[in-house]
Amino acid sequence: MDSKTSDRAAAPGAAGAPAGAAGGVPLRATVRDALKIVVVGGFGVGKTTMVGSVSEIRPLSTEEVMTKAGVGIDDPSRVADKRTTTVAFDFGRISLDEHRVLYLFGAPGQERFWFIWDQLFSGSLGAVVLVDTRRLADSFYPLDRLEHHKMPFVVAVNRFDGPEPQPSLDRVRDALSLPADVPLVDCDARLKDSCKNVLITLVRHLTTLHDPAALHDSAALEEAAQ
Repeated sequence: MDSKTSDRAAAPGAAGAPAGAAGGVPLRATVRDALKIVVVGGFGVGKTTMVGSVSEIRPLSTEEVMTKAGVGIDDPSRVADKRTTTVAFDFGRISLDEHRVLYLFGAPGQERFWFIWDQLFSGSLGAVVLVDTRRLADSFYPLDRLEHHKMPFVVAVNRFDGPEPQPSLDRVRDALSLPADVPLVDCDARLKDSCKNVLITLVRHLTTLHDPAALHDSAALEEAAQ
């Protein structure tokens, strides 16, 4: 692969978060608490786009240009326009208030990078599973992995433009065998407000599960979404 890895660093403050800062909103000196959410999903589903859309800083992105070396390993057949792929993780940040920040980590979707997921899950409040209805089977492993880790999550259907008919949320829930208590929402990973709505949905879900951190931060995240 030809290197196209970003050397842009994000702000410090959380265990596992890259140090430094470049572009966007500076990290407040008053910040003392950091929260962490992971975005997972299949290859080419839109995780990098989501993190970049919602982050208040220029996101750190570890992408490589796809070349013939990936033939037979990655399957870009349903994402014909995709030219790069995440090989480590994506990283973004949202300030909740003067004392708290939310860090977003986008996990790589290819099977050969799944070993990184356990490290990204460490210390996370919960996860967003991003789904492409054209490739629902790619969502089975992320769902199984999160259930294995007993990590709360919500599922967001990334609605891509195109001529193909889009299945309803009810059909997606049935296809993924999602329990009724797991939130399932539509989103557009390209739009900031849409992505923030997904994060708010996750925090509200954590609140219903009586997660202390979520109870403390639900209102702050909703305010940050304005």
